Amino acid sequence: MMGAKLLAIDTATEACSAALWVDGKVFAQHAQLPNRHSELLLPMIDEVLERGDIARGQLDAVAWGRGPGAFTGLRVGAAMAQGVAFGCDIPVIPVSSLQALAQRHEASQVLVAVDARMEQVYWACYQREGDQMTVLGDERLTSPRDIVVPHGGRWLAVGSGWDRYLAEIQAVLSGVTIRYIPDCYPHAEQIAQIAALAYARGDLLPAERAQPSYIRNQVVSTRPRMP
Repeated sequence: MMGAKLLAIDTATEACSAALWVDGKVFAQHAQLPNRHSELLLPMIDEVLERGDIARGQLDAVAWGRGPGAFTGLRVGAAMAQGVAFGCDIPVIPVSSLQALAQRHEASQVLVAVDARMEQVYWACYQREGDQMTVLGDERLTSPRDIVVPHGGRWLAVGSGWDRYLAEIQAVLSGVTIRYIPDCYPHAEQIAQIAALAYARGDLLPAERAQPSYIRNQVVSTRPRMP
C-alpha cells in the first residue's frame, strides 16, 4: 500500500466525487448535483491531482465505484476510469459503491440500501473486519420489504433506499436495532481507501475490464401504458 498513487472516482448515485490517494494521504472533491456528473467529474479529477501535485502519468491505478447504482452515472464512471487507465497504461480497481458507502462509517455493522427505482432497492449487509467493511452474503436487488439481516445486534442504516422506504424496511426488521442516518451517499475517498488495500493485494484488472455492475439488467419498467 505504501508508495501507491491511486485516482478514485464515484458517480453511482446523486453524488459525484473524485479522490487522490498518495501514500495514505487523501485529496478529495465531492458534489451532490444530480445529472451533472459528466461535466463535474473531469474538473474534480484535475483538482485533486493538482492538490496532490501528481501528474496523470505518475498514477499507479484508477479505482471507481462499479455500482450498483444509477445506470447513467455508472456508465460515466466506468468510461472515465477506462479512459484514464488506457491513457496512462495503468490497471483499474473496481469497488462496490455499496461497500464504499458502508466504509464511510465507524459502526461495526452497516445495512446499506440504495434506491433502485421501480419500488426496489439495492442492498447489502456489511461487517467491519479491521480497516475494511466486508459484505455478509451478496449485494441484492429486491423490494424494500424483502430486506433481511443475517443476525441481530445493532445496525447502522444508510443510503437513499432508507430515505425513501424507511417505514417499509423497518416494518420487516422487527427485533433488529436500527440507527438511521439520512442523506448519505458513497464518496470517492472511501473508494480510494478500499482500493489501496486491493492494490496492496495485487487485485488489479486491465483497463478494458472496467465495466459497471448493474445487478438489474432491466433498465425500464415493462408495465403496459394506460390508454
